[in-house]
Amino acid sequence: MSFNEQFDQHGAWRREFALRLKLLSEWLKDHDLLNAAVEERLHRLESQVRSDKVMVAFVAEFSRGKSELINAIFFAGYGRRIMPASAGRTTMCPTELGYDAEVPPCLRLLPIETRLKTQALMEWRMVPEKWTRVDLDVNDPVQLAQALEKVAEVRHVSKDEARALGFWHDDSPEDNPRVDADGMVEVPKWRHALINIAHPLLKQGLVILDTPGLNAIGAEPELTVSLIPQAHAVVFILAADTGVTKSDLAIWREHLITEGDDNDARLVVLNKIDTLWDALSTPAQIEAQIDRQRATSAEILGLPIAQVIPVSAQKGLVAKVTGDDALLQASRLPGLERALAQGVMGQRQKILRSAVAGGIVELRAEAGRVLQIRRRDLAEQMLELRGLRGKNTSVIKHMRARIEQEQVEFNTSGAKIHAVRSIHLKLLREVFELLGTPTLKSELAQLTEALKQPGIKLGIKKAYGQTFARLREGLQKAQTTSAEIQSMLSGSFKQLNAEFGFSLQAPKEPEMARFQLDLEQIERSHLQYLGVANILKLAQPEFAERLVRALATRLRVVYETALGEVELWNKSAASQLDAQLKERRRNFGRRIEAIERIQQAATGLDERIDEIDASERDLNELDDKLAELTARLVGMPVSKEEPVHAATEPAALSQAA
Repeated sequence: MSFNEQFDQHGAWRREFALRLKLLSEWLKDHDLLNAAVEERLHRLESQVRSDKVMVAFVAEFSRGKSELINAIFFAGYGRRIMPASAGRTTMCPTELGYDAEVPPCLRLLPIETRLKTQALMEWRMVPEKWTRVDLDVNDPVQLAQALEKVAEVRHVSKDEARALGFWHDDSPEDNPRVDADGMVEVPKWRHALINIAHPLLKQGLVILDTPGLNAIGAEPELTVSLIPQAHAVVFILAADTGVTKSDLAIWREHLITEGDDNDARLVVLNKIDTLWDALSTPAQIEAQIDRQRATSAEILGLPIAQVIPVSAQKGLVAKVTGDDALLQASRLPGLERALAQGVMGQRQKILRSAVAGGIVELRAEAGRVLQIRRRDLAEQMLELRGLRGKNTSVIKHMRARIEQEQVEFNTSGAKIHAVRSIHLKLLREVFELLGTPTLKSELAQLTEALKQPGIKLGIKKAYGQTFARLREGLQKAQTTSAEIQSMLSGSFKQLNAEFGFSLQAPKEPEMARFQLDLEQIERSHLQYLGVANILKLAQPEFAERLVRALATRLRVVYETALGEVELWNKSAASQLDAQLKERRRNFGRRIEAIERIQQAATGLDERIDEIDASERDLNELDDKLAELTARLVGMPVSKEEPVHAATEPAALSQAA
C-alpha cells in the first residue's frame, strides 16, 4: 500500500472516530453522565484525533530533485508540476504545505528582511499582515503552479546586507553565493512560505516541509532546532550521480542527526537514478552501479542500506501523469511510497491509537464511577425499604425523621468538603506556578542575557546546560508536589468515603517523565546547533536572541501541555466530588419521596421496591452500553470497508494523489 493510500485510510479512521466520539458524547449527555471531567476528556480526545498532524520534512542541498520528488509523491493527480522544479535552484525559502479550514486557499510569503529583527519565526506567524498573500485557485493547476513559482524568487543585495541576513560568511568564502559584476549578491526574496490548499492529503492532516539548501537552513535556526526535529519523518535527498557530497554531509551531520535520536524516521533518497540509465550498459551493470552508490551512501551516513532508497522522481512523475506502469516501476517510486507508509504512517497510527486507547479507558472509568454511585445509592434504598416490610406507622415516621436528620447533618458538612478543596487548590497553585509562563520566562532570562553578550560565546553550551538543569529541576518539583497532592487527596477521599459513604477514588496523578523527555530532545537539538560551525553566527546578538526566542516558543508548548495535564487531573478530582454530592442530594430527595408514598398508601412500599429493581436493570443496561460504545472506539479497524462521512473534495482535487 502506498503512502497516499495508507494516509487516506488513516484520515478515514480519524473522521469515523470523531463521529463515533460525538455520538458517545450525545449519549452520555442524554443519560446525565457528562460531568466536567468526562466532558474534558471527550473534548481532548476529539481535539487530539481531529487535529493530529503528520509532518514529513524533505531536506536536501540545491539541485537534488527535492521539489520534483514532492510533485511525484503528492501532486501527480494535477497532471503537471505544481511545486517549481526546473533546472538549478528552485525552492529558495523553507516552504510548508498544509491545510487550515479557517484560511482561504493562499500562498503567504514572509519577506526576508524580517531576519533583521529578533522575533522568532513562530512569532511572525501571529502577525498575518506582515506576510504577502497570493490567493490560489485549487481547481486551476496552471494558476496554482504559476503562483507557487514565487517561492523561487530572489533579490540582489550588497555584501553587507547579505551578511546581515545570514547569507554571507567571511570565515567560509567557499560557501558564499556568487557576486555579480555590480558587486551584488543573490539572496532569497522570502524568508518562509506557507501554502494553504485543500489537497485531500493536506486536509487529512499531512504537513509537507520543503527546505532549501545548506546555506538557507543554517541561516534559519528554527528549522534545525524546532521544525525539522518535530517532523515525524525526514526524507533526505541525494543525487545518484554524485552520491554524498561535502555539503550533503554537512547538512546531515549539522542539521539532521543528533545523539540519541531515532534514526528510523530518517529515509535517504538516492534520486535521479535515471542519470545512470545508459544505453551502453546492461541492466545488470546499471543495477550494480545503483547498489554501489546505495552501499557507499549508507556507510558514509551511518545508516542501514535498507534506509537508502533509489528513485527517479522525474520519471515517477511522468509515469503517473501518463499512466505508464512500466516506467513507474522502473522509477522505483512505489518502493519509496511503501517505505513512507510503513515507517511514518505505521508508527504514527500506533502512537495515536495508543494515546486514544488510554484516553478512552480513563473516560470509561470517569463515566463508570457515576453509574457506580447510582447503583450503590439504589442498593442502600432497597435495603432500607425492605427493612420497612410489615412495620407500623410509627416506625415509618421514625425512618423519615432519621433520613431528614441525615440530610441536615450532610448539608452542614460542607465546611469539611470545602476544607479539602481549599488545601488541594493551595498545593495546586504551587504546581501551576512551577509550570506557568512567568516561571519559564524567568528561567530563560539568564540564558538570554548570556546570548546577548557581544563577541564569541565560548561558554554558551554551559549556559544552555544550566538553563535545562533548572528546567528539569522545576519539572521534578512539580512531580514531587503532585505526589504530595495525590497523597493528600487519597487520605481526604478515604475519610469522606468513611464519613458519608462516598466511593471517591483519587485520579491518577499527571506523569511528568514524558515532559522531561521532551526537554531532553529540545536540549539535544539546540546543543547540536551550538557547534563550531555556528559559533560565528552566535557572535551576532540579534541571531543569538532569535535562537533563544525559538527555544522559548518550543518550551512554551511543552509547559502548556504539562499544565493542561495538571488541570485535567484537578478537574477529575473535583468533578468526582461534585457528582457524588449531587447524587447524594438526589438520593435524600428520593428516600423522603418513597417514605411519603408508603405513608399514603399500603401499596407504596412494593411499588417503590419494583421501581428500584427496574432502575437497577436500567443502570446495568447503561453500563453495558457504555462498555460497548467505548470498546467500539478502542477496537476500530482501519480498512477500506469503514464507512466514511467526509465532505466531497473539489473536482480537480478528487483525482489528486
